[in-house]
Amino acid sequence: MGDARASQDVAALVARRLAERQGEFAVIGLARSGIAAVRLLRAAGLSVYASDTSKAEAVRSAGAMLEREGASVELGIHNVHRIAHCSMLVVSPGIPPTAPPIRAALSAGVPVVSEVEVGLRLLPALRYIAVTGTNGKTTTTALIGHLLRALGHEAADVGNIGTPVSELALMKSPPTWAALELSSFQLHDTPGLMPDVGVLTTLSPDHLDRYGSVADYYADKKRLFANAEGPSQWVTTADSADVDAFVAGIPGQWHRFSVHRTDVDGYYHRGSGMLHVFGEPLVARDTFALAGDHNVANALAALLAVMAADPLHRIPSARALLAKAIGTFGALPHRLEPVVDRQGILWLNDSKATNIDSTTVALASMSRPTIVLLGGRHKGESYTALVPELLRTAKAVLAYGEAGALITGDLEAPLHGRVSVEHCASDSFEQVMTRARALAVAGDVVLLSPACSSYDMFNNYEERGREFARLASVIA
Repeated sequence: MGDARASQDVAALVARRLAERQGEFAVIGLARSGIAAVRLLRAAGLSVYASDTSKAEAVRSAGAMLEREGASVELGIHNVHRIAHCSMLVVSPGIPPTAPPIRAALSAGVPVVSEVEVGLRLLPALRYIAVTGTNGKTTTTALIGHLLRALGHEAADVGNIGTPVSELALMKSPPTWAALELSSFQLHDTPGLMPDVGVLTTLSPDHLDRYGSVADYYADKKRLFANAEGPSQWVTTADSADVDAFVAGIPGQWHRFSVHRTDVDGYYHRGSGMLHVFGEPLVARDTFALAGDHNVANALAALLAVMAADPLHRIPSARALLAKAIGTFGALPHRLEPVVDRQGILWLNDSKATNIDSTTVALASMSRPTIVLLGGRHKGESYTALVPELLRTAKAVLAYGEAGALITGDLEAPLHGRVSVEHCASDSFEQVMTRARALAVAGDVVLLSPACSSYDMFNNYEERGREFARLASVIA
């Protein structure tokens, strides 16, 4: 209850500072969300100081644009003294809460918020469904946006999915609805969150390279519910005892989904092959193109959220539109995305799998002998949790990048030689791909599902996925 009160107090202070329009507002981090926040604050007539420690060409270009729009921009450094005297600090999600400018702001009593908080404050009429979870949140968010548009709404997919909320607020005619994906980093600094519906997809350890403990990571996820009230609407899985314990006692109306049980609001009836939602069969599973039970769960979560958001979304004509829309939704890039199928070898790009749990889910979806590419920058979890699924489906593991030695050490003994593990110690990504092609024969799958972040070799998981697809098209 104390956390809820603290969130409400910060949210109220932010609202007051934005209304008073006094002093200087600071933004640190000039990637896409930071740029959008600066532009929105300037459009609202506020004085803005923006900074980034980088001096890369893209950052310099962004800084020059923001200066033309009236912001004061500093690159290569954050002016901690100036930030400590600002009215509000907007922080990019990639900057940890231990960073000196954030510590300085908090010590001075300056509210620290995300770009999401600013965008929502300046879009008071926006209706939105907020989605978080360790895995499945991007697909679920995209599905929600897809379903809202199928119902005839103007709806945008925003937040961690790529488009900042602040960009909507800069539009002359913003959409009426948004599907809002929220990472734990964004939730940490979004105290005023009050969605029409909130969705928690899954919950498992992640980001232990940034958080001191799993409990700290879970605490940020729980901020989705910080402003929960009796009328609040929430969607969660019924297939996880951990999730049940996590949300116990939180006020609101709860809608649960399952791929194993049938005593919940949304479930998959395997006998009939139908997805049932709010008491009635809605759509055949075969019409939904995405593979795996985890994607069935994502579809159920999205359907429940959209139908719970407004009574008109449950009437027969709306249900018919939703059923049709499920059949037109395709795989998202970098999420078990087929990129090449040549000479009987299927190459799957699952670069978004940056933790152990998401790679486990990907492996569970495999039904053919699989050559698995694991590697990148270690995030703190042991790789031994992958062993059961690797024993079931893997033909070989290629361990590469900074985490390659750790992966090899974790997997060699428990795989008992039944699955070969090769440590590609000094290999480039292209050499790893070439080795995968040498091992693959007709009927195999080459799966990039790294269980690691991409920052040792690439700028982000998207760049890693694109390079995988490019190389696959050349060497397959």
